[in-house]
Amino acid sequence: MRDLVLGVEPKDYDIATNASPQDVERLFGRSYDVGAAFGVQVVMEPEGRFEVAAFRKDGPYLDGRRPAYVEFTGEKEDALRRDFTINALFFDTCESVVLDYVGGRGDLREGIIRTVGDPRHRFEEDHLRLLRAVRFAARLDYTIEPNTLSAIMEMAPLAANTSAERLRDELLKMLTEGAARHAVELLDQVGLLTVVLPEAARMKGVEQPAHFHPEGDVFQHTLLMLEHMEAPSPALAMAVLLHDIGKPLTQSFEDRIRFNNHDKVGAREAEAVCRRLRMSKETTARVVWLVENHMRLTMVSRMRESRRKRFVRETGFPELLELCRLDCLASHLGMDDIEWVKEYVRNTPPEVIKPPPLLNGKDLVAMGYQPGPVFSEILRAVEDAQLDGSIQTTEEARTFVEKQWRSD
Repeated sequence: MRDLVLGVEPKDYDIATNASPQDVERLFGRSYDVGAAFGVQVVMEPEGRFEVAAFRKDGPYLDGRRPAYVEFTGEKEDALRRDFTINALFFDTCESVVLDYVGGRGDLREGIIRTVGDPRHRFEEDHLRLLRAVRFAARLDYTIEPNTLSAIMEMAPLAANTSAERLRDELLKMLTEGAARHAVELLDQVGLLTVVLPEAARMKGVEQPAHFHPEGDVFQHTLLMLEHMEAPSPALAMAVLLHDIGKPLTQSFEDRIRFNNHDKVGAREAEAVCRRLRMSKETTARVVWLVENHMRLTMVSRMRESRRKRFVRETGFPELLELCRLDCLASHLGMDDIEWVKEYVRNTPPEVIKPPPLLNGKDLVAMGYQPGPVFSEILRAVEDAQLDGSIQTTEEARTFVEKQWRSD
């Protein structure tokens, strides 16, 4: 309902009713429970899958996440149990009117995030609401109401008790909904960043050489990158946030401020963060690869051709290119390396970057070689020579192998 009042096309619709779950089951031929204790039924219709929730009143919250029990009631009591006033609006489809029992429409007009009722009580019920308040404030560019803000700052440590999966999902929404910088700044201002992402919080005040980073410390640099992101994938968004988390651990003062091996150290730190947040193996691997390789792009033009082709054909390379573009955009603005790589990729056909192999394992067996670990070494060497342009045909590949390795 919030999005409709704001004139925004909703991504989905929440359906609530005074019908009991049993009534919903009787009314619709195909339905099943997904949260029987909370009055939630899924109704299957030709148009799709619809979740239907009964109006309810919650019992006491004992675990900082869910009520011990619920009572089925009417829409007013249901509105009074919700988190924020802007999320407690209903649209009566029979009367075509908005039902507002908590002042949500006024808060939408004024741009205010306010809890329904006492903020401390709301946050004690579900600790994730501390982060949700920040996400809605950032995404909508709203102000958090003073009492709500005070409660968040006071109760921020409770966020540590929230499950890793729920924290992960909320953080990824913050980073990908279009207001990532504002969200991270708010997390920091209310004391939540040190609770949920201490690795990011410790970037604050870490000085950088002004010649390369006129924008300021590592944290300010990261905020600028977040500001420039456009529709990032979750992996890219996390990589942007974490790409320099190795700097606080590697800062040294020699001839100038240096961060030797911060990319490698940062990759280990990023992996630990992703594992703590229970991210998928695929996303974790991509984030780690991006962080570990974000300094290599400056070397692409000087790489051996085979190494360069292997690098640019990595599945995560387009995201790495964007990460490095944002890195430059948020610092010294030097885009020469980025443009060189873009031009190289544009002008090098895919079949040249990854050509069909000239030899395979069966070919080596036919040449008299015994299968074993050496096969990988031989085939990689053949591909390197092919990528470098020193061999182009199968016959040249055989001659290359016979010169380098004895078959007996």
